[in-house]
Amino acid sequence: MKALEIEVSDELRNAWPQFRGVAVFATVKNTQYSEALWQRIGEFTELYRSKYTTDSIKEMPAIQATRQAYKKCGKDPSRYRPSSEALCRRILRGIPLYQIDTLVDLINLASIYSGHSIGGFDLDKIQGDKLVLGIGKAGEPYEGIGRGELNIEGMPVYRDAVGGVGTPTSDNERTKLSLETTHLLAIMNGYSGSEGLEESVNYMIGLLKEFAEATDVKLVYFK
Repeated sequence: MKALEIEVSDELRNAWPQFRGVAVFATVKNTQYSEALWQRIGEFTELYRSKYTTDSIKEMPAIQATRQAYKKCGKDPSRYRPSSEALCRRILRGIPLYQIDTLVDLINLASIYSGHSIGGFDLDKIQGDKLVLGIGKAGEPYEGIGRGELNIEGMPVYRDAVGGVGTPTSDNERTKLSLETTHLLAIMNGYSGSEGLEESVNYMIGLLKEFAEATDVKLVYFK
């Protein structure tokens, strides 16, 4: 598994100093569909709908902080919703989650569970040996997964040696997960700081081990 350094740029740190991130590296086996995982998602969705409404999720610390970070960086979070909020809103409106593949599906579950946006990348598709979290520039090219060209100006963005690979709204087509993915990089973005972050990451790792046969799991905390 390739080594990768992850750092936060001064511009992002100055805009949102409380940011904390956790990168999870793992060797995995992806599948098209996991019946057991979707049973878990169904049970969780039912419980979630009994606890929250589309109004109350705005007050969840992780979602609220991500929205505030967007504003500080220069983006309207109501026009470009962070993925965690979009997923939560979807299930609270009674709409089932998209079924993509097992890795994407379990990352979506972990995102709803934690309220944090999580980037899921095929580690072998990342160019160079470093990811840097910065802020998107005007006119910066970025192809969001299933969204086409995405305006990432004022949006937190991870860049590799070639360009942007991940934002809280959408990851990039270039480094997306597929059924051929064997080396996963999942980044949990704690815009609300470190509180509860370790527990949320451990929940995701549990899902990876149970449903994607994750081995060689390595965690890197960064800020």
